[in-house]
Amino acid sequence: MTVTSTGTPDFASASLPRHLARGAAGFGALIGAFALLPVVGPWSLLLLPAGVLALRGCPMCWTIGLVQTVTRGRLERSCEDGRCTLAPAGRTGRGLHEPVP
Repeated sequence: MTVTSTGTPDFASASLPRHLARGAAGFGALIGAFALLPVVGPWSLLLLPAGVLALRGCPMCWTIGLVQTVTRGRLERSCEDGRCTLAPAGRTGRGLHEPVP
């Protein structure tokens, strides 16, 4: 995990396909750990650390990273006078639901 210039954690990947591949590997390992339990016994639980590592901690961390990966460069956050707004990149100072003049 890296930290952005605003001090918030960054769970995003370099590209969307890379992030989705990490998710498939992570969720596959977590599901496989429990699905293979009756077949290979407790040895299947060795897949749990691999799944957690691929998801960078937990399924929620992966989900946050997915949102960050998709919105990177498309949304811009600006804070003025204690009020923060989220707007499409290039239109700072205007909220998402405010009309464009």
